[in-house]
Amino acid sequence: MLILVGTRKGLFLLRGGDDRRSFEVDGPFLKGWDVFHAVRDPRDGTIYAATNSWVYGGSVHRSADLGQAWDRAEQLGFLEEGDLKLEKTWHVEPGRADEPGRLWLGAAPGALFRSDDGGVKWEAVTGVLEHPTREQWQPGAGGMCLHSIQLDPTDPSRMLIAISAAGAFRSEDGGTTFAPINKGVAADFAPDPFPEVGQCVHKLLQHPARPERLWQQNHCGVYRSDDYGDSWERLEGNGLPSGFGFPLAVDPNNPDVAYVVPEEGAESRVTSDGRLGVYRTADGGATWMLLEGGLPQEAWLAVMREGMAFDTHDPVGVYLGTQSGSIWVTPDGGEEWLEAARDLPPVLSVEVAEL
Repeated sequence: MLILVGTRKGLFLLRGGDDRRSFEVDGPFLKGWDVFHAVRDPRDGTIYAATNSWVYGGSVHRSADLGQAWDRAEQLGFLEEGDLKLEKTWHVEPGRADEPGRLWLGAAPGALFRSDDGGVKWEAVTGVLEHPTREQWQPGAGGMCLHSIQLDPTDPSRMLIAISAAGAFRSEDGGTTFAPINKGVAADFAPDPFPEVGQCVHKLLQHPARPERLWQQNHCGVYRSDDYGDSWERLEGNGLPSGFGFPLAVDPNNPDVAYVVPEEGAESRVTSDGRLGVYRTADGGATWMLLEGGLPQEAWLAVMREGMAFDTHDPVGVYLGTQSGSIWVTPDGGEEWLEAARDLPPVLSVEVAEL
């Protein structure tokens, strides 16, 4: 088991056994870079990292030997004659198994990039860059970031993205064009509380075994869709102390099970009720239960949007990274939580890979 932990001070790798009860920490790699997200490509084992520097700007690094040597993408950005400038890179998503070299990259301001050569060269996707609703998009507190990319496991033409604060979008033509899928999702901060676009999605996931089911943690609540995003149901007020939060995880073996970490609200971005509380639903969001076994009971923490991940074991393992530098792991779907690492730099992202 390998956990890739992106932090404000580089990338750390945590290695552990299948029992998910003890881990060895290796790193930091990519010193001097903020690692917003890192992932190990299941096709060939290459690690890709969305990296940002106050000196060098946003980029993508890749390593073919588990971090011993790194290459940096040199051709990444927009056309020089355009008005947009690359601000930050947010999320790297490997292509499908039958798409060698294909990668997707989410970035700010509201941009999607594609690479077909393993991350050497990147091209901005015009269907996002020139979207007809783009003038209605606004940056959230973290910028206008494209942070979620989901590739449909059953339809090679379908993919989903989410942008803060623009909303969720779906492509049915392999990423050429994107249609808004925000019906029923609130933007409580806007004059029109249910606009076509303008919602502040914090995280979007598609269930791998039931792809029509989508989950999103939004600025304005937790939502579920059972029709690829054509409509959404708001799921708070049934056990959650707050609808506000950032991270989201699902159980790949059970589409009714999901995990969130609520925060007090937009003005007080710390975990609700002065504790590190992970909440789980086992009934598609109808009810939520607090999971607290082993987690700090007095804690005012923050977990970033990429700060929670899951594996494919049964029972599922869930992995959580905090801004205070701890990594928490549950090997049994949430009943027991163990601290896998502490005193790391502020954690920005957590991703899991099988070795």
